[in-house]
Amino acid sequence: MEGLEVIMKKKAAGIVSICVAGMVLYTGPVYAAGSNSAAVMADAVTEQSRTADDIQVESIKEVVSMPVGAAALLDSRKTEEEYKEAAEEAEGALWGYTNLGISNVNDNLNIRKTPGEDGKMVGKLPKNAACELVSEEGEWTYIRSGKVEGYVKSEYLLSGWSAKKRALEEVSTVAVVDTTTLKVREEPNTECEVITMVPRGEELDVVEIMDDWVKIMIDDEENYVSAEYVIIEEKLASAITMTELLYGQGVSNIRVDLCQFAKQYVGNPYVWGGTSLTKGADCSGFVLSVFKNFGISLPRTSGSQANAGTKISMSEAKPGDLIFYAKGGRINHVAIYIGNGQVVHASSPKTGIKISNYNYRTPAKVVRVLPKD
Repeated sequence: MEGLEVIMKKKAAGIVSICVAGMVLYTGPVYAAGSNSAAVMADAVTEQSRTADDIQVESIKEVVSMPVGAAALLDSRKTEEEYKEAAEEAEGALWGYTNLGISNVNDNLNIRKTPGEDGKMVGKLPKNAACELVSEEGEWTYIRSGKVEGYVKSEYLLSGWSAKKRALEEVSTVAVVDTTTLKVREEPNTECEVITMVPRGEELDVVEIMDDWVKIMIDDEENYVSAEYVIIEEKLASAITMTELLYGQGVSNIRVDLCQFAKQYVGNPYVWGGTSLTKGADCSGFVLSVFKNFGISLPRTSGSQANAGTKISMSEAKPGDLIFYAKGGRINHVAIYIGNGQVVHASSPKTGIKISNYNYRTPAKVVRVLPKD
């Protein structure tokens, strides 16, 4: 069985199995292999009849779903150094996690500073969000996710193959803006109208990858961006920090209460024409229902809501004020400003109710409908 190789491609999942006579003896990351190594196969290989040069792994989804077995064994032409390089490239390629965990809850999983129900809460891990599993301490697991790290109850986490399987169902393809400001257009050409502008680092949900353009979803509408100025990535949701959940000093109680009330519905579905905070709402239906809970009546549509209060500048905005966005000069989306440069809004059928940067697209108008502090 001398001279059999692991077929890997950059960013392929770094999990392999050592097999002898079709029996799996070991599963784990490969760091090196000598010339006398045992027969080795990787999740990335396919049928026996294909050579090493033929193997193409197009995505992490393909890697994780690849079959494994004795038929996957191929002739080796790699040196020990090439093995090491391939292993380093593959390590952590499961969407950036080396030991992937997925939250298995109906809403949000609390992340605490210490392992106990009385531990200070440092963040929340939304339903089906991903994390790095670091260590276990009794009934608790220490995790890292996004900008948050802390302890969660182990019983509410998926790991191993269960986590990979759930991740495959939940992973999204996003276009990350890789220029200072990106123009979003109505059609895939430079002659058409610019719908809005998006800052560097924003992640746009991908609908379709074309030759020179990427069809993306901004809120509940499909638009286009130049493929030259974005980086396509596969992403899983991550934890929400306490900074995103709480506010600074000097904010009135009604503003704090309204924003806290609105954010408890993050992760719930977007439904066009809906006004239910639990079963589904569109952008204006979400705003209408949140404010209704505090005795404030608003019109039904975002265009009408934009004329319901007092226009203010973005520099004057406080948590609880409304930020409006437009297409072709017409208001078509509304969000609630929650402070710290962020908004909560019913975005799209794909993402549901979520938290975004206030300038994830160019604001068209800021309105205050709450009473003066």
